[in-house]
Amino acid sequence: MHVPDGFLAPQAWGPLWAAAVPAWSWGIWRARGLRDERTLPLLAAVTAIAFAGSSIAIPLPGGTSVHLTMIGLLAVLFGVPTAFIALTLVFTVQALMLGEGGITTLALHALAMGLAGSASAAAAYRLLRRRFETAGLFAAGFVGVAVPSVIVALVLGVQPLIAHGPDGTPQYFPFGLRTTLLALVPLHAALGVGEGLLTVAARRALDRLGRETLR
Repeated sequence: MHVPDGFLAPQAWGPLWAAAVPAWSWGIWRARGLRDERTLPLLAAVTAIAFAGSSIAIPLPGGTSVHLTMIGLLAVLFGVPTAFIALTLVFTVQALMLGEGGITTLALHALAMGLAGSASAAAAYRLLRRRFETAGLFAAGFVGVAVPSVIVALVLGVQPLIAHGPDGTPQYFPFGLRTTLLALVPLHAALGVGEGLLTVAARRALDRLGRETLR
């Protein structure tokens, strides 16, 4: 879901940045108390895995890509604010150092994947965890990918409507909603199944490791 610079019109990325700045302030403020000596190394490790996984991108038609995200695992383990800030750092480093995604589109990545993705993942987990823990973990991994794919598809798909020449020629991203939704959502739903299984496996492994450490 890395969207390059030049795909979003200023009418899109400007408001997204305006929304992202206070959201980042909120996330940093809410995550400021995370100083536990056991939590910080785990957060660093999971964030590094997210960075590595999302750096291996499989290109999709239209200029975006599919890749692992670890959004669900970050949200379940550390909560929405921390997951949001951790993923924002991942996207920032990737844009600046690897050229994956853009600077103008950074706010879209942060809000769609970091905030909406982690919030929906955490909500799905909370809804199911009391009676169906495994299903809750799977749902967190799945919706953490599926929801952002819908948001990114919608933002890309409206570009021809909000930025076009007098003759109707798109000035930025040229494909409409039908194309973007079909190109992004089904493939990311399939990826979400893998993310769900990975979230379950990772949480189970961490639980076993924790029990062994306490012995």
